[in-house]
Amino acid sequence: MVSILLMGLGGLLIGGAIAFWQQKTPRWIPIAFGVLAVLALLGAYLFTLS
Repeated sequence: MVSILLMGLGGLLIGGAIAFWQQKTPRWIPIAFGVLAVLALLGAYLFTLS
């Protein structure tokens, strides 16, 4: 269940990163969203291992 929630969060964060990238916001905002998305997806993967 936790892995499904983390995958959903990762998808939302990726969407936010793309949206902020298209809006020409400062570079650190979409990069931060991308890093958080990768961490959420990595956490979802690690939860599926146990």
